[in-house]
Amino acid sequence: MTVISLLKDTAAKTCELDPIPTWLLKQLATCIAPVICRLCNLSLEQGVFPAQLKQARVLPLLKKPTLDPDEPSSYRPISNLSYISKLIERVVVSRFAEHSAMHSLLPVQQSAYRPHHSTETALLSVHNGLVRSVDNGRVSLLVLLDLSAAFDTVDHQLLLSVLAKRFSLDSTVLGWFESYLTDRTQIFTYKGEQTSSFPVDCSVPQGSVLGPRCFVSYTEDIADLLEAHAVQSHLYADDTQFHDSCRPDDTDTLRSRLSRCADDINSWCKSRRLQLNADKTEAIWVGSRANLARITNSDGSIRVGRSSRPPSSAILVSI
Repeated sequence: MTVISLLKDTAAKTCELDPIPTWLLKQLATCIAPVICRLCNLSLEQGVFPAQLKQARVLPLLKKPTLDPDEPSSYRPISNLSYISKLIERVVVSRFAEHSAMHSLLPVQQSAYRPHHSTETALLSVHNGLVRSVDNGRVSLLVLLDLSAAFDTVDHQLLLSVLAKRFSLDSTVLGWFESYLTDRTQIFTYKGEQTSSFPVDCSVPQGSVLGPRCFVSYTEDIADLLEAHAVQSHLYADDTQFHDSCRPDDTDTLRSRLSRCADDINSWCKSRRLQLNADKTEAIWVGSRANLARITNSDGSIRVGRSSRPPSSAILVSI
């Protein structure tokens, strides 16, 4: 990967923190590429992410058009970062992806932020498992977990520990990630107004290139927990779906087993400083019409933490 190809392939988005417009930088690619290349190499060689590139302007983005715009929880904070900072991140993402793929460090169930994986592979995987169960005359219970502000609660020290122990990053490489995560600041802007600068002592920036890759690395071992419960599962960033099937007359056993799985996931979330949102977690029974008619409302719910979630008649898969 060359700096010139990066400059040509990336979108011409400009941040207020950029000293010159991105379109002009791209036009000057052949002249400026050696300077940017030198900057990238020095950053990687010394294990230091430039302090001047750690500032972000955070913009509130409405999660869904149907949500109340006057409610703060309806918004997702998106970090607007300088163009050069994201170029350096792209170099690191490329190398980190090669390292993860070479050593099979990410679970096959994770479809987010990986080559040849997408929302399509996630949907096909879940759909295939459910349809096979229907064909075999069984009913399936599908559980869709929701995490509250998952990207915003990532603990930096825990993330660095995961990168060291699970991904075998050490020395200068681990030092670079620590430098990237620490001493960051952000300014919130809305309708032309902006706040003073705030320090960022947790989270990975939404809107960055490397942040989402850090998150799927931070949570990759949830696949081990799901496998230990012998359930079928698939992950897409912070969205986790798991399911299993049974005979129509054995739904109590399946419901209890998946409730225990949800309890263990809840405990795992607490160990990672993540919060499982039981109110937004959904469950749905899937099967033929005749078999679903044999499931009563009394035995159709699933326990998530201290909450009991009744089954839904329809769900919206938001991945």
